[in-house]
This record gives sequence, C-alpha cells and structure tokens, in this order.
Amino acid sequence: MDNPAKEEKRGERTQIKSIGRNELLRRLFEGTGYENGELQIFDDKERIFSLASSMMLEGIDFDLVYTPLKHLGYKAVLSVLGQLYAREYSPVGLSCNIGISSRFAAEDVVLLWSGMVAAAREHSVKSLSLDLNSSMTGLAISVSAQGALERETAKKLPEPEPNSLLCITGNVGAAYMGLHVLEREKVMFNKLSEEEAKKYVQPDLSRYKYILSQYLSPEINPKMLDQFAQAGLFPSAGVFINRGLARAVMQMCGKCGLGARIFLEKIPIASQTMEMAKEINMDAVTAALNGGDDYKFLFAIPLSEHERFHREFPNMDVIGHLTNKQADATLITPQGEEIEIKAL
Repeated sequence: MDNPAKEEKRGERTQIKSIGRNELLRRLFEGTGYENGELQIFDDKERIFSLASSMMLEGIDFDLVYTPLKHLGYKAVLSVLGQLYAREYSPVGLSCNIGISSRFAAEDVVLLWSGMVAAAREHSVKSLSLDLNSSMTGLAISVSAQGALERETAKKLPEPEPNSLLCITGNVGAAYMGLHVLEREKVMFNKLSEEEAKKYVQPDLSRYKYILSQYLSPEINPKMLDQFAQAGLFPSAGVFINRGLARAVMQMCGKCGLGARIFLEKIPIASQTMEMAKEINMDAVTAALNGGDDYKFLFAIPLSEHERFHREFPNMDVIGHLTNKQADATLITPQGEEIEIKAL
C-alpha cells in the first residue's frame, strides 16, 4: 500500500531546513484568509467560553501507510471540535502544533495543513494559529480549540434527569471496520517479496467505500447547534463518540451523575459494518461498543420533548435512557438480559 509521505517523493521534495521554519509558516498561511498568532482568548459578557484539546501520535492514533495527510489534518481538527459541539459550544478559535521528523518535506506539511484549514473554514473558526516543532518519533499533532456559548442559550439548557432519552447522531462501528480493511491490506502488502511489491497493484476496495470513508474522512455537521437553536430544543448533556459507544455512555453517566439503559437492538449499525464484521468473524455490536473514530454524538434529551424531537430530528436514533443515580450503565438484550457496560 502507498505511504503518503513516500508518494510525495515522486514529485518535488523541499527540505524544510532549506527554506526555514518561519518562511514555511508564512507560506502555509498565504491565501488562507487567516493570520498566524497565538490562540485568541475571547471574552465578552454575552458568551461563555470553553477549551478542548486533542493529540494524535503516529503509530498510535494513525498510520501513514494508508492515511492521506490532507485527510489526517482535517480529521485532527474535527477530533477537538467534536468535543466542543458535544458541550453545545460553537468553535471560534483553533491552535495547532505539529511535530515533524526529518523524513517529512515541506510538501507534506502543506498537505496536512490544507486539511486543517479546510476544517477550520467549514466550521467557521475565526482565529487560527500554527506552530512547527521537531520530532524524533515521526509525526505528532496537537490541537486546542476554544468554543463559545451564548449566555441566554445556556439558561435554556435543561438539567439531565432520569428517563431523559439517549440519542445518537448516526451509526457506529463503521470506522472501526474500515480500519480493519486497511490493516488487512497492509499486512498482505508487507508479506510481499521485493519483486512482488514492485508489481503491486492497489486492490479494488470500492465495496468497502462507506466504512473506509467513516474512518479516513469522518464528517461533523457544522449546522447541528443551529438546528437545535432553531427548533428551540436543547440537549441536557452531550458526549463526543470517538472511542466507542460504551465509553461514551459511561462518560454520559459520569457527566450527569446518573445510570443508563441502552437497548442493543436500537443501536444503529450500517449494513456494510455488519458484512465486514461477519467477514472477519467479529460481533458487529462489539465493534460498535468498543471501536473508535466514529465521530458521532450521544445526547440526552428531556423525555417531555420525545415527540417533538422525533419530528425535528428524524435522522437521530433513540437508543436508551438515563436512570437513577444508583443504577449502572446497562446494555439490554432483545431477550431482556442485562449486561453491565464496560469500556475496553
């Protein structure tokens, strides 16, 4: 399989030291509409602000053998913006710090940064900054973001309580199955001899298009919070699902100080996820509960808003509800069996 960094070597490769760090930073911001500077700390009487951060390390959070650099930059930004959206804060500022080793050229940084800028623009980020540092262990990406919430909106947010509905913004487990496809192809490629590798032809992975896209290029609807505001229907709590549904449910319980009941048959799982799970002899529910990188949201909605919620947000699925403080996070099977939810 092609390594994006290696792929760039087929064309022009500009060593960063040949142009200098400061000049590269200047070029990266040229034409973006942003000016580089420290993360602006917004402060005003009408809004409340919140910070979120995320770090992604090569070899742990991503593999450049099959991850395009532009996709990676875009995904890195969403990994931190998702945390803000879950809290119902709109992103306003973004600060990125990239650690790069000597094997990366300026063209690689341009690709990575183009994905970051695309995400910032799509989500109406007002302030954007970037710093570059040396790394001895490959590529490291650290992103911090600031979000804002109108004080008047904050007053409208309901308190989470028992029987609040737990709703999810999309199917889960697909990204984890997409990762399995990529890892399988990587293993097969590494088994090739040197001569076979030279003749290697990228396999047709079109039948895995959906699950691959969920892993490599997830999306977050930038209008989601506007839709809540327009409907006058606000979640009482939210969690960003990027480390599996089980962990998200446990985070929700910790955040609300309540228990939860999740109904197995209500968990949305795409047909292609089911097919891939069967192909590798894995339970699709296990992938949904403990997989990662879904980039979906789990929201708690007041029970009193049940009918209006279904009408205003037909694409969201109700998968369970909050319970009293004494209860655990529990998965309910179709047979009525109760299984304690634990994040692996």
